[in-house]
Amino acid sequence: MNEPVLSCKNLQKRFDQGNLFVDVLQEVTLEVAQGERVAIMGSSGSGKSTLLHLLGGLESPSSGEITLDGHSLIGMNEKKLSELRNRVLGFIYQFHHLLGEFTLLENVAMPLLIGGTPVDIASSKANDILKRVGLGNRVEHKPGELSGGERQRAAIARALVTKPKCVLADEPTGNLDRRTADHVYGLMLELNQEFNVSFLVVTHDAALAKRMDTILQLTDGRLSS
Repeated sequence: MNEPVLSCKNLQKRFDQGNLFVDVLQEVTLEVAQGERVAIMGSSGSGKSTLLHLLGGLESPSSGEITLDGHSLIGMNEKKLSELRNRVLGFIYQFHHLLGEFTLLENVAMPLLIGGTPVDIASSKANDILKRVGLGNRVEHKPGELSGGERQRAAIARALVTKPKCVLADEPTGNLDRRTADHVYGLMLELNQEFNVSFLVVTHDAALAKRMDTILQLTDGRLSS
């Protein structure tokens, strides 16, 4: 049986607030197989975004295990963690986080450049993935010149340009109207099948969740099916 691309076991996250302790996540255990699409639903404040940050190595848990592509993230130094994250993970957020002073081509090429890919190769790969998401004629435009849906498609292209094994998406359509959101959903599903990339999606949107392979609920810091 293939090893999960991303997993955690008995994950806990506690925040200290003066003399008070807030347990945001409690004993969360999760496995994401290669190519699997998983939705995590839950109310605001249930810990969904915190869970994604932990799984992406952006924060450290209070206790528990996290394994990404066969490597334990616990105790990994920042240099190795950054290299692993850049190689294996892609990130999509509710707000696109594109850099306004750069063109779409430059924005999408950036993860490759950070990873040490030569400029000409990074630009070629960025151009190819922008064409794939329907933005081949917008590569020289800056984010401020695009619609919300176009910016989010560019964010998806940036997440996939390194050909990661797993994409972590935090409310990826939360800032879009229904029609545009449906288009972005469809694109994510197509790319999931084309590249066999896993998607772990945090969402309030039941319509998106129903199109995933697995739906999980996060309630008061505990994950359930």
